Amino acid sequence: MAGPLAITVGDPRGIGPEVVCKALGVVPGSIPLVLVGPDGTSDASQASIESAPRAMSPVEAGRFVGASLERAVRLALSGEVAGVVTGPAEKKAFHEAGYHFPGHTEWLAHLVGDVDVAMMLTVDALRVVLVTTHMPLRDVPDAVTVDRVVSRGRIATQALQRWWGIDLPRLAICALNPHAGEGGLFGDEDDRVLAPAAAELGAVGPLPADTVFVRALKGEFDAVLTPAHDVGMTAVKVAGFGHGVNVTLGLPFVRTAPDHGTAFDIAGQGVADARSMVRAIELAAELTSG
Repeated sequence: MAGPLAITVGDPRGIGPEVVCKALGVVPGSIPLVLVGPDGTSDASQASIESAPRAMSPVEAGRFVGASLERAVRLALSGEVAGVVTGPAEKKAFHEAGYHFPGHTEWLAHLVGDVDVAMMLTVDALRVVLVTTHMPLRDVPDAVTVDRVVSRGRIATQALQRWWGIDLPRLAICALNPHAGEGGLFGDEDDRVLAPAAAELGAVGPLPADTVFVRALKGEFDAVLTPAHDVGMTAVKVAGFGHGVNVTLGLPFVRTAPDHGTAFDIAGQGVADARSMVRAIELAAELTSG
């Protein structure tokens, strides 16, 4: 590994501190970890995490998340850490704190210089790259352009080559409409937008959503580009809920996160499942070891 991994617990009011604590007891000791908070860093230990304040207002929690993330990014950009693993945060809280980004992915892109990034969700053999992320469903068709699909596809290709060591990544494109539009009968976006993008990328598709993920799980594709957030997220969570990982592609460093949210309803009860956080740490270590 090139260096330690920075860990942020996310929103202290949620299950982030708990799943990080549990993960520390599972991940191999050979993976060096540094806990990053708003005021500095410390050795990643259960005691240091449990000392994080829990009783916060949404604004205070948002500021905690924001300052922690900014510090972790500075460490990664300076080379002091090899990658960043972030705990779950509530988007509303950091919006109220003045961080006006749809989510961690867009926020990270801004912090490193407003670069183009893509969100990947991965579980087992399935890797899904989202063409659009956090937007109303009604806005998705207009946002899915040839340029946007090609951009996300190229970011995915570069990441698969650089971090996963796949020389010639095999991409597939998930259709936007039922049956890939059925020749325009159910919408023309697949023929008009996705097919030209697939041709430019050398990708397969567009393929209907009800078959493309099955084929990817069988190993036919290295990644699937999906036009809409919930289509890709649903495929990953059905394939392996609880141990999926969110990876931000396009950054100058590795960033991973668990595939779940803050789960305020069970926070503090000691029942949170840490498998996704464990896998996020393990994957970050794997991707930074090359």
